[in-house]
Amino acid sequence: MMKLYSNSVDPFSHRCRIVLFEKGMDFEVIDVDQANKPEDLSILSPYSDAPVLVERDLVLTDANIINEYIDERFPHPQLMPPDPVMRARARLFLKDFENQLFIHMKDLEDSDKTKKDVARKIVTETLIQVTPIIAKQAYLLHEEYSMLDVAMAPLLWRLDHYEIKLPNSCAPLHKYADKIFKRPLFDEAMSPAEKAMRG
Repeated sequence: MMKLYSNSVDPFSHRCRIVLFEKGMDFEVIDVDQANKPEDLSILSPYSDAPVLVERDLVLTDANIINEYIDERFPHPQLMPPDPVMRARARLFLKDFENQLFIHMKDLEDSDKTKKDVARKIVTETLIQVTPIIAKQAYLLHEEYSMLDVAMAPLLWRLDHYEIKLPNSCAPLHKYADKIFKRPLFDEAMSPAEKAMRG
């Protein structure tokens, strides 16, 4: 059985839990206290924070690598496009989101107010730029729910927690977020701490 070492408030762990629940497979989630990591996790991956996926002799770190492995290992429902060209485009989109958006999520939790304010401004501006895409189609990759939506969901879930207020022009993005949050397994993939972020 797969084991996912998951930090209950980490958005990258949240991504992996979403994919595991979407696939409807047998797995075990092990909650990790980052201040007091389990000894076996330190042995498996001494330099890595959660998430960490373990299946037999395979140990994977990094949410994107974990999620692509799960998607290829358990292809139904498929979260990456079957077409190689579209799959490459999805990976490119995801890389851009990592570099322009998700890289700032750590600073949104920082105790340094300046870092937090800068990150908040960049994330807000980037989400404003993403809104026209989602205004024209059901999901980030056209009409099908995909790994891009999985990656975006934890950030959108935490907007209030990060004190990010989007302008009225982002109404399509809020509508899109609500659609993702209403997916049958989205709620199951959340930790109690994540549910509390939105009251």
